[in-house]
Parts: sequence; C-alpha cells; structure tokens
Amino acid sequence: MQIDTLEQLRVLYAAPKERAVKKQLAALDKHCKRFIGLSPFIVVSSLGVDEVLDASPRGGAPGFIKVLGDDTLLIPDSPGNNRLDTLENIIHTGRAGLLFLIHGVDETLRVNGKASLSIDPSDIAQCTTEIRAPKLVIRVTVQQAYLHCAKAFMRSKLWDGSSQIDRNQLPTMVDMINEQASLQGVFETHEEMMVRYKNEL
Repeated sequence: MQIDTLEQLRVLYAAPKERAVKKQLAALDKHCKRFIGLSPFIVVSSLGVDEVLDASPRGGAPGFIKVLGDDTLLIPDSPGNNRLDTLENIIHTGRAGLLFLIHGVDETLRVNGKASLSIDPSDIAQCTTEIRAPKLVIRVTVQQAYLHCAKAFMRSKLWDGSSQIDRNQLPTMVDMINEQASLQGVFETHEEMMVRYKNEL
C-alpha cells in the first residue's frame, strides 16, 4: 500500500499552521542574511536533465557565501572531485536548493531559486580569498527563503558531543571506495589522502 494522491496524503497530516505558511519569504530579510553570514556549511541540491537528484556539501569560513542585496547569492566553487554533478545539473535545469547550517544551532535556513554559473570578473573578485580565486561562482536568484525548525537536530543530537560516533567504526574512505569500485593496486593511504585534501582546501 502506498500514498499516490495529495488527498490521501492530507488525510494523514493536519494542515500546516499559519506561521509555517507565512514564514516563507520571496527574498532575504535581515535574519536570513545574518544566518548566511554565520554559516560555514551548506548543502546544494539540484536536479539533472535525466531527473536524477543530487545533494552536494559545500564549506568555507563563515561568510564564504556572499549576499548581494535581497535576492542574490554567490557561492564560490572550490576544488572537489571534478565530477561536476551540481554544476552540470545547474546548466541543464537552472535551479538549486540550499540548506544552510551553523554549528551548534539547531535551526537551518532553506533557500530555493534560479541558479546559473558565473565567470563574471566582479563575481569572481567578490569570492576570492587569500587562498585562491574560484574558477566560477554559482549565482542564485532567491525565490523562496525560510527558517526550518530544530526538530531534526534535536532528534539526531547532531551537535551533542556525547552522541559523536568514533570514526573507527567505519573503514577509511580509501578502503571503502576501493572496495566499492573494485579497484586493484597500490593507492594512497588514509593519511596521505588527508594531507592531499589539506593542500587542496
């Protein structure tokens, strides 16, 4: 048995409260801007032409995402694995969803909008740090912005140090990927990988 219609779905759930509906904004207000300015980590969701969904983490020092006015965000593209899933999806569909997190804060900020890939020198300049200038910048035109409640973080105890998992409960990233991809041969160690990552930040 499954739910196939909106009518069936709403039988299970009450209508959203007025505050939940009215909290959605069409532009960034002072609270959204402040949240973004304090956020060192976001998840970028996108949809490809083949309708395959993707969610990609992005991080930097608080304020690494630049706010231009009430409706524009600039996200620098830092070095990664060169799969370019998010960037290719944005080319295909021109849209992105963002989830902003602040360490220790249980609420999150969700932003949805139109997205494009910019190599405009002024956009690049605004996202250039003492480390590097990005090759490109994801420019997001905000269409929806709203704060999301703390329940998921309260349930997961994500910021509670007592709930932290010992990293040794998982194999190293190198070992897991080598096994998943059936790779044979001599590869870098976990320690070598971490040194490489630090040099590529």
